[in-house]
Amino acid sequence: MTALYHFWWSPESQSVRLALGYKTVVFDDQPVAYDDNETFFRLGVARAVPVLRHDDGTIETGAIPILSRIDHRWPTRPVMEGVMTAAGWEALVAWRGSMQALFARLQAPVFPAYQGIGDSAESLAACKTEISTRFGASIEELSNDRYAAFDQLKGAARLGDLAAHLARNRFYSGRISAADLLLACDLFPLQLLDGITLPLDLMYYIRRVEDVCQTSLRDGLLGTWQEPGD
Repeated sequence: MTALYHFWWSPESQSVRLALGYKTVVFDDQPVAYDDNETFFRLGVARAVPVLRHDDGTIETGAIPILSRIDHRWPTRPVMEGVMTAAGWEALVAWRGSMQALFARLQAPVFPAYQGIGDSAESLAACKTEISTRFGASIEELSNDRYAAFDQLKGAARLGDLAAHLARNRFYSGRISAADLLLACDLFPLQLLDGITLPLDLMYYIRRVEDVCQTSLRDGLLGTWQEPGD
């Protein structure tokens, strides 16, 4: 059975969970804790997710490469072949890359909401240290800056136009595709930020993607989580 190793708080990981759910692939779900280095050592890969380990021993890493090839392994219910053009996929990946720094700043404060970080004092401390090093700001400071960061994202990503497009077409390309698996997972964590409200059409869109994939993006959330900062 194919095994998926992932972090609950990783949008890239969740995009592959959605893909497997949409394709009705039965897989061994292997969530990894923040400070679990042993699993990656055993797999023989860098400490990065998602990781797919197949029955034949083949290992695939990275959401973009996995989604790009996933129809070759599981051709039923395609998310790439005949659904997205190569140019369209490349454009979406490039756009997402240009927005990634803003998405990352907004997603980081909700990491403690997830199993594997928020349920372990050691993992939470290690996560906070890495975030502070990466962003030059504490997790609390990033949380307090969420309004300004979200306003910047709304303008740079043209979230209003994106919401209108998705409301008209239901999905990015008119039918579920790998683009939707990435977009829904990038947007979902923003709903967990106190005081941040996504355009309603984007909230409906995220739910549509979850429903079609029969996979909830709330899996892995801790019920007792409260947002840090103000």
